[in-house]
Amino acid sequence: MSLTHIQSFVAVAEEGHVGRAARRLHITQPPLSRHILALEDELGTPLFERTPRGMRLLPAGEVFLLHARRILAEVDAAVHTVRGVTVGRSGA
Repeated sequence: MSLTHIQSFVAVAEEGHVGRAARRLHITQPPLSRHILALEDELGTPLFERTPRGMRLLPAGEVFLLHARRILAEVDAAVHTVRGVTVGRSGA
């Protein structure tokens, strides 16, 4: 499971639509759809209900969204912390 797949999942979950999520992520729809399918395959369960108007989270998707947001927040915090250490060392 890659961070790209997790970021893709969160974007689709928040936008409710692959096209809008693709624009938000600055990618095209086919690779974004492949990211979602790969994630669902890896997890062994569908995360979204595909509807004529977009994508709606299934219960498994709702649970995964909580974890996905925490994962991305932790990665952001780690990057921020490491950059702070690096800035502190270069100033010494």
